[in-house]
Amino acid sequence: MTSTISKSGFIAGFWAGLPFIAVGFPFSVFFGIVATEAGLSVAQAMGFTIVVIAGASQFTAVQLMIEAVPVWSVLAAALAVNLRMAMYSASLQPHIGAAPLWQRMLCAYINFDASYAISIARYDQDPPMSVNEKVGYFLGSISLMTPLWFLGTYIGAVFGETFLGGFDVTFAMPILFLALVAPMIKTLAHLAAAVTSIVATLALSLMPSGTGLLIAALLAMIIGAEIERRRGR
Repeated sequence: MTSTISKSGFIAGFWAGLPFIAVGFPFSVFFGIVATEAGLSVAQAMGFTIVVIAGASQFTAVQLMIEAVPVWSVLAAALAVNLRMAMYSASLQPHIGAAPLWQRMLCAYINFDASYAISIARYDQDPPMSVNEKVGYFLGSISLMTPLWFLGTYIGAVFGETFLGGFDVTFAMPILFLALVAPMIKTLAHLAAAVTSIVATLALSLMPSGTGLLIAALLAMIIGAEIERRRGR
């Protein structure tokens, strides 16, 4: 197994990932804006986006910060939203699991909705692809969007006030979160988990310190996992 990354695979992935920029870049700018609106400094917003690099969980965390939810609740909620990455990783293992460790670590860092969806679709369409080609395709698919995500966050964090002119953006957070999450609902298990989380969150909204949200997330995961288990029989 060679440790080099397939150039042809990388280029093919690069072209396949270009359309995502039209959606991803505006979201990154908006994240920079709302992160500073939530009280983060530019450095903190940049650190957040570089370390986490996952839109839905970033917006979830910022929304909870705006609502003054305790830190442990913010972290737990963001982790719950990102649990789907574990399923992505398990799905990718048969394709790139034989790659060198440093390549797998790099893929793990940029393993999110766009890179996974673009890559797994290609892997299914072209089973003869080598591991090197698959790794190259995966990395190429998000090679431009990743730095643009960081740049967009910086632009939003630094120039947010100029864009907004004092306009309050907090009302848009739930709408934006729905726009990010809705495309992820593709199966009955996903739908059941989403409905459970909504109903449970409303029913437990009076619980202190954001605990209702965490319980709702746990219930949603249990329901979703149980439906997947039953359908897999």
